[in-house]
Order: sequence, then structure tokens, then C-alpha cells
Amino acid sequence: MKLLLLLSLVVLAQGLVTRVPLRKMKSLRERLREQGLLETFLEQHPYNLAAKYFPGIAVEPLENYMDDEYFGTISIGTPAQEFTVVFDTGSSNLWVPSIFCSSPACRNHNRFNPADSSTFLSTNDTLFIAYGTGSMSGILGYDTVNVAGIDVRNQIFGLAETEPGDFFYYTPFDGILGLAFPSIASSGATPVFDNMMMERLVDRDLFSVYLSRDSQAGSFVLFGAIDPYYTTKGITWIPLSAETYWQITMDSVSISGAPAACSSGCQAIVDTGTSLLAMPVRASRILMSALGASSQGEISCEAARKLPDLVFHIHGQAFPVPARAYVIRSGGFCSLGFQGMDTPTEEGELWILGDVFIREYYVVFDRANNKVGLSRL
Repeated sequence: MKLLLLLSLVVLAQGLVTRVPLRKMKSLRERLREQGLLETFLEQHPYNLAAKYFPGIAVEPLENYMDDEYFGTISIGTPAQEFTVVFDTGSSNLWVPSIFCSSPACRNHNRFNPADSSTFLSTNDTLFIAYGTGSMSGILGYDTVNVAGIDVRNQIFGLAETEPGDFFYYTPFDGILGLAFPSIASSGATPVFDNMMMERLVDRDLFSVYLSRDSQAGSFVLFGAIDPYYTTKGITWIPLSAETYWQITMDSVSISGAPAACSSGCQAIVDTGTSLLAMPVRASRILMSALGASSQGEISCEAARKLPDLVFHIHGQAFPVPARAYVIRSGGFCSLGFQGMDTPTEEGELWILGDVFIREYYVVFDRANNKVGLSRL
């Protein structure tokens, strides 16, 4: 069993730079498979991953956390109360369970007690986020949020009062810390990183992410800086196509030099909160067939070793993802790390570049210039 992350503060040179090291854990999919519960769980929890990325009520279909492995710990309140969270560039709200929540999913996770914090300020505002398998609802409050030694004072966050269903019961994290733009924050809550910038708690208005491969240690989110150790091959800067999610325009996807998907261009979101490569169902079927996998993405591990790179063409540059990155090996079985999803036709074709992609690149999320930077590892 991999250990939970412990946060530490690392100061690079001078200034306000905070590194949050991340530790990989067993994903929810692996845990359910080990307990013989995976097939039943998937049957009982159908979902549409695309719902997370379109307007309406704030929607965060956390089924994508079935494969998530990277978590961190923050603290809230005075004295500090600790919570394990997903640092999610695909959402904008911070929320954790509260003592007012009696749902089974809350009872087996850490819960925030506002009465134990001398710096907590209550509000009458409510928070509701719909999920593919249920929802969370609660109230909004203000308190000091500590991220690796940085105190973000008067940070608004959600205190969950209900988490219906059993999905959250199985997840290894308590809550979510969203790192996307304020424009998609539920109830207009100011995101944590926006407050870091406004209060000048970071040297630069950007953060960067490194996700290690396999069971290697060293993953981190770095607030306020770019670590030069991971950018020796240079950084390719890609302008955002929307200031909502970290959304960019992708030119095409190719296999062995031949166009395979997104041939007329498409939109893509760089999302640390999604483990797999998510794409339209049709594109998923085309790629699985081209790579010799079954309609469910299953492939023999021997055949998987011979698969070519999947190449993403973005802003005139090629970003290859090798088979060792997009093939998921678990318990002697191999499958492609693709997730088909339905997208509204008026929104066009949407892809989610999750951890399968991010593990191959050091990613810089630049709020000052509204760009994403990619550096090959």
C-alpha cells in the first residue's frame, strides 16, 4: 500500500515559491478490482465524463477519479485540520467534508469542524455540485487554508453537508482543490490560486506540475515558479482558447505518421483531475481499432509492447505519447488508457489530456499570460 502524501515546503533560491510533493496511491479502480467489486460498481455507476466541461450547473463527474493516483494534503483552520485533496486543473472550487455531513461517504473521511477553528467565518451561502453518480451540497465558509506552508487567509471553501450514494465512500481523497479559472467556480467562489496571486503569496502568477511514472517518487505541484531541472529541453508555449478550464486548440492526432483522429482540429483540456485520455466515443473506437485493441480497450500485454507512439499535434508542434504511457497494466491485464465520452455537437470535438499525457511532460499553467507550457521529460 502506497503511503499518503505528506506536504513539505521547499524554497527555491529566494522568494515565494512553494513545492507540494505528490505521492501516488492505488487508484479506486485498482482497489475495487482487488475486492472483486469493480464490475458491479461500474454497472451501478454509469456516467458521462463530458458533463464536467460544459456550462449549466457546476458539474464534476468524479468517475474520472476511478484511475487517479496523485493526491496531496492541505490544512484548513486554526489550529490546522488536515485533508487529502486532488489538485484538479479541471475544476475551480475547494471543498471538503464537514461534521454536519452524516452521509457514509463523509463518515469514513476527515471532516472539517468549524467550531474547532478560531479563524472560521460562516456565511449563509450554499454550494451545490452535481456529479454523474450523485451530488454534494453544503455551505460556504471562510478560513485560513495552508498549502505547503503558505497561509491563504480568508479563503472561501465548501463544507459538504451531503454526499449521497456510495461513490465517495470508496475514494481515497477527502475533497478537491480546483486550479482552473474563477469563471467556472460554483457559487462564484474565488479559487485558492487566485487568492495566492491577489495576496502576492507567490513570486509568479503560474504553477507547474510534474507527475512521476509508475511508482516513482517525486511528483509535485510547484506554485509560483518553473523548476529548471525539468525544462532542459525547452518549453513550448500554447495559448489558451478559453479562460475557463486550461483549454487549448489541438490540430490533430496521428499514429505512425498518418492522421488518426481530430483531423479537422478540436479542443483539448489539460486536466490533472482526469487520469486517462478522454475523447469522443467515435475517436476512441477508431484509435482502439487502429491499435489492435478490443472495443473495450483490452489488448494482450505482448502486443502492447509493440504499439507505436500516439502523437498529439498542438500549435504546430508534435507531442508524442509512447505506448508505455497510454497502456495501463494492472494485475497481469493490459488495456488502453482511453475513455470515450459523449460531447454536445454544438461544442465540437473535445479531448481531455489527463495524467496519461501529463506524465510525459512537465506542464506549466501560466495565469499571467494565459498559456500552457509543455516541456518533454
